[in-house]
Amino acid sequence: MSLSKGIKSVAAATLSAAMLIAVAACGTTDGSTTASSNGGDSKDSSSSSKTEGFDTSSIKKDDAISALLPDSVAGDGTLTVGTDTSYAPAEFLAEDGKTPVGFDVDLSKALAAVFGLKEETVSSTFDSIIPSVGSKYDIGISSFTVTKERLDAVDFVTYFKAGSTWVTKKGNPDNVDTSNLCGVKVAVQTGTTQEEEVNAANEKCKADGKEAIDIQSSKLQTDVTTAVASGKASIFYADSPVAGYAIEQTGDTLAALGDDTGVTPEAVAIKKGDSATAEAVQKAIQKLMDDGTYQKILDTWGVSSGAIDKAEINPAV
Repeated sequence: MSLSKGIKSVAAATLSAAMLIAVAACGTTDGSTTASSNGGDSKDSSSSSKTEGFDTSSIKKDDAISALLPDSVAGDGTLTVGTDTSYAPAEFLAEDGKTPVGFDVDLSKALAAVFGLKEETVSSTFDSIIPSVGSKYDIGISSFTVTKERLDAVDFVTYFKAGSTWVTKKGNPDNVDTSNLCGVKVAVQTGTTQEEEVNAANEKCKADGKEAIDIQSSKLQTDVTTAVASGKASIFYADSPVAGYAIEQTGDTLAALGDDTGVTPEAVAIKKGDSATAEAVQKAIQKLMDDGTYQKILDTWGVSSGAIDKAEINPAV
């Protein structure tokens, strides 16, 4: 995840090819918006993007699971979720530029329903969420890949799996070879595992005496996508669902290069050591998996290939 306020028409996560070339980042500031119970659909008939989510209004509170939540989470009656709303189709803004939508947002609302809480999605930049879990946010749900480094900072509950995908303009006009990125203009989102991988590749280029990778790191995935669609960068690297959505929404502009790499779990971020919240989230996700709600959410967004059947706390990585 990781696509947010401050972008002109970020509905724009829907991104037609023309919009991609014209859109520009204006910076991001934290703020909150609350997703509506029907998925926050505000699209008009002329839009090609999908923003209508899964209807969570029929999900009932589970008293036993909700009782596990500490007052620090449940006391105000709201589940506050930190999310980078620039990462379609997991979490992004509808055409009104305000309403969070996506499969992660639907999962957030479903979790809140199981807990008997209201749900509030708070837009933020990706790299600021984990440090704020447990203070500003009750939990973080923003396509976080589970890594050893992140496990040092937060506890995780898994709910999805995804790999990484390289994306160029259709036809790979710059003839990028992903096995040799030295001297290539590569776009990535700040704070992602993909950025870490490209940084590591860059260190190898320099150690081998080759030209450095021109790494274009942006806080918003929309800007990463725009960089390639507009020709500012030759290739970008992102989570497979995000890359697939970007390709779909840009029509014939972009295409995947090669196969997906490194399929790994994605997870909900919880304050380190908050075992009560971790257990409650794990049981709630497992309930949604077992009763079929989880699968319906993924099907709604066309990402069922990332489904898992067991929610785990702090999986081995």
